[in-house]
Amino acid sequence: MCLAASALCAFLLLAAWRETRSRLLFWTALGFVFLALNNLFLVSDLIVFPDLYLWPMRQAASALAVGVLLYGFIWEAER
Repeated sequence: MCLAASALCAFLLLAAWRETRSRLLFWTALGFVFLALNNLFLVSDLIVFPDLYLWPMRQAASALAVGVLLYGFIWEAER
């Protein structure tokens, strides 16, 4: 469910960004893309490939999501 929700949010935010070209929408959409990737790694790690150790990739995706969101919010706040 979280994978579907974050992927849907990313899709809708990217669609809105294509219409308005607002940078804040872009950074938020990119953050949700990384959150969807994090959830994909989580499902893959726990259900699809339980023998693989995907924890570092999950953490990297979530760190990238938070980093992208922070960067976008700080950049937009300075403008």
